[in-house]
This record gives sequence, C-alpha cells and structure tokens, in this order.
Amino acid sequence: MTDTTARAEQIAERRREVAEQLADVERQLAELRALRGTLNDDDEHDPDGVSLSSEWSRLEGLRQAEVESLAAIDEAAARLSRGDGGTCASCGRPIAPARLEARPDATTCIDCAA
Repeated sequence: MTDTTARAEQIAERRREVAEQLADVERQLAELRALRGTLNDDDEHDPDGVSLSSEWSRLEGLRQAEVESLAAIDEAAARLSRGDGGTCASCGRPIAPARLEARPDATTCIDCAA
C-alpha cells in the first residue's frame, strides 16, 4: 500500500468518525427541539439542571465544530488528490507523517503550527 493510499484511507476513516459525531449532535438537537416544544419557556429557573437554552447553545457549538472539522477533512482529501497533501502551507516543507496520522487535516508542519 502506498503512502498516498494509506493517507486516503486515514482521511476517509476520520471523515466517517466526524460524520457520525455530527449525526449524533444533530440527533440530540432534534430531541431538544422536540422537548422544547412540550415544555414552558421558563427553563432558566429550573433548579433541576441545565437550562434548555444552555444545552441548545452547547449543542450548536458542537455542531458547528463538527461541520468545520468535516470541511477541513474534505479539504485535506482534495489536497491529497491534487498531490500536495503532505506539504506545509506556510513553509513548503513536508509535514511529518506522525503529524498527518494524528491530524489528517493538518495544513502546516509542527514548526509552523507552533
């Protein structure tokens, strides 16, 4: 198996993971929407736990982070298909394989990321 093939598989696996996480967050948001429709709007004074508004905000933040991760992973796949998937966008040197393994969507080498 070539390095490019291995990287493509790694990117595809990471994309599946992030897509699953996004689907889970979106499921939680749908459940929260349904719950919100059945309760009164004064959840800020609920002594039993986190308010629906706080949970909504938390889940929306997670959803946005997953959407951004998915976009970064798709861009990494596009860079790989163009042949520049392992090159630092800042200095032009190769990105270490260990960094690409840990972060398939990395666009910079360790030195430039610091």
